[in-house]
Amino acid sequence: MSNIKVLFASAEAVPFIKTGGLADVTYSLPKALRKLGIDVRVILPKYSQIPEEFKEEMVTITDFPIEFKGQQEDCEILYLEYDEVPYYFVGNGYHFEQNSPYQVKGGSIYEFKDSEKFAFFNKAILETIRYIDFKPDIIHSNDWHTGMISVLLNQLYCHEKDYSNIKTIFTIHNLQYQGIFPKEILKGLFGLEIENIDIEKLEFYGDINFMKAGINYSDIVTTVSKTYSKEIQTPEYGEKLDGLLRKIGDRLYGILNGIDYDMYNPETDKDIYVQYSVDSIDKKLENKLKLQKELGLPERKDVPVISLISRLVNMKGIDILIKVLNEILSLDIQFVILGTGEPFYESILKEYEYKYPEKLSVNILFDNKLAKKIYAGSDIFLMPSLFEPCGLGQMIALRYGTLPIVRKTGGLNDTVKLYNVFTDEGNGFSFTNYDAYDMLYTIKRAVKFYNDKKVWNKLVKRAMERDYSWKNSAKEYEKVYKTIYN
Repeated sequence: MSNIKVLFASAEAVPFIKTGGLADVTYSLPKALRKLGIDVRVILPKYSQIPEEFKEEMVTITDFPIEFKGQQEDCEILYLEYDEVPYYFVGNGYHFEQNSPYQVKGGSIYEFKDSEKFAFFNKAILETIRYIDFKPDIIHSNDWHTGMISVLLNQLYCHEKDYSNIKTIFTIHNLQYQGIFPKEILKGLFGLEIENIDIEKLEFYGDINFMKAGINYSDIVTTVSKTYSKEIQTPEYGEKLDGLLRKIGDRLYGILNGIDYDMYNPETDKDIYVQYSVDSIDKKLENKLKLQKELGLPERKDVPVISLISRLVNMKGIDILIKVLNEILSLDIQFVILGTGEPFYESILKEYEYKYPEKLSVNILFDNKLAKKIYAGSDIFLMPSLFEPCGLGQMIALRYGTLPIVRKTGGLNDTVKLYNVFTDEGNGFSFTNYDAYDMLYTIKRAVKFYNDKKVWNKLVKRAMERDYSWKNSAKEYEKVYKTIYN
């Protein structure tokens, strides 16, 4: 093991609890970093929804009281090793017993419950360091849920021996969600006197912003792709924090996420119909025929199957998709959609499925096994996002030899390169403007190349041969760790 010790703080992680891509990163990145010899350990809330099979394996290593909201609250720390990564879980019978890791929006009561829950979690992480046999050199916080760790460290803990040399890294996974709460919580939840703190670093239009706090108080700020790190410094993508992000300058790094190559491997994947590799891409066709059969579509070898696996919300480009869905379905294609989201979009897509039963399969659910079958069984993967900090779907699709059509934004721009017929470069198809007809034109272009099997098979092989694993990204994080550790 390297002598760098990192405590990786996150609100979610596969396979314990997942609402989005943060959970995938929290599982995969520490695993990749440990392979480089860095002693990374993950700390999470012990939610009531964590599957019993994992709870039964957890071992309580310590418990202690935390002063919170003017009273003593119990905190239990449990330990579990999973896939060779050590995990600590913060247990508390009140804060982590709700039905969902995050409260739905719709009133200050819900927002305040989230502020309480994650305030307790942030404080518990720092208190845990007193009681466990692991003194981190770096705390790596992720998204707004852990944004106050660096503030507490700076204001309340830094003068103590166990904390005085701890450095902090804060990763922005999605700037849209910032954790904005009334400023009274500074005293009420964190015990911070407003007059003793630089309120400018936390204040956001009269409230307190956990994301802004994490950005201002951490030694280094990273985000999940190079393009997104530039985009969030503009008013269009900066979510009212673009001025701050421009100001921190060279403290901001863009490091592209990867995907877990053990989890997503068509050669060994037991969830797909037929395993295949870059040397046996003909077997991908068998996956297509079986997918068509399972979803009730005509079993046709010659038709390109386009897939979309996504939350059905505006951010993912569903509005521009619906605008030209009639035109898309008038092409000689089949279209498979998997995901859940806004009821408005769900019902419209189901109406289209009723209208085009031979061409469209709409599956309103989230099913990871079905998702993998779709990645393996489709030819083209559509990801027309309005913005996309990194995106994992396009990388998984490439891994399975399914060529992406993406909008050039965030991590999509960093991973999918437009196929150029003249230079024979590229691994997919892309469009620049957030425009339904630009997307439609790009889909038609991809379908045209699908019918040129010589070109198409070459692109499929190219997609499968490139490395989208965490290996390269983990090395970038290692460099950043060493920058502030040394």
